[in-house]
Amino acid sequence: MDLRDSKSRLILIVIALGAALVIAVASCSGGDGDGGGDGSAGSGESTGGGGSDDTDDKPSEGEDTGDDGTAPEDRGPLSEVTGEGGMRLTIDSAQRDTGGFLTVSGTLTNDGAERFLEIGWRGDERELTNNGFSMAGSSVVDKTEGKRYLILRDTSGRCLCTQFGGGLNPGDSVEWFAQFPAPPDGATELDFNIGNMPPASFEISAG
Repeated sequence: MDLRDSKSRLILIVIALGAALVIAVASCSGGDGDGGGDGSAGSGESTGGGGSDDTDDKPSEGEDTGDDGTAPEDRGPLSEVTGEGGMRLTIDSAQRDTGGFLTVSGTLTNDGAERFLEIGWRGDERELTNNGFSMAGSSVVDKTEGKRYLILRDTSGRCLCTQFGGGLNPGDSVEWFAQFPAPPDGATELDFNIGNMPPASFEISAG
């Protein structure tokens, strides 16, 4: 083989290598473009995901929430005491009524082991004798002025209150109410008294 043929082959090899190099560079450039496209799509998906999380953090339309965005809380009874015979007395409401009345209501539950029947709950007044086991002997005391308000009654001496009849068996729970003359508007903290039960302190409900 002469020198001319060797040079010709060398030139062809150089040209072939140059073409391969150009193809390789073009391929790498295409790959980077695809990668950039993937990165752009990935960035878009991430932003969308963040938007979804923000939406999930917001309360659903129509969801029952309070003024501060939280669900309203059950505050329970205004007062609760346990006393004679294992009786548990709760005051759930105490509101002023039209006409100058204060209506106190709640639940009476016998948590004791025996039937509870306390005639003394009718009070010491002769006028209230026929009320039997009832809330007739209850009263409320204005804690600021120290003034006591007795149960209201009709012209025949019937108290404007609940009567319990033949007593409460163990586990029995009944609702009760009692009406009194309303204390002055400025008096909101009171004690409820009945029989030998401890005083049940409460505040007059708003509204």
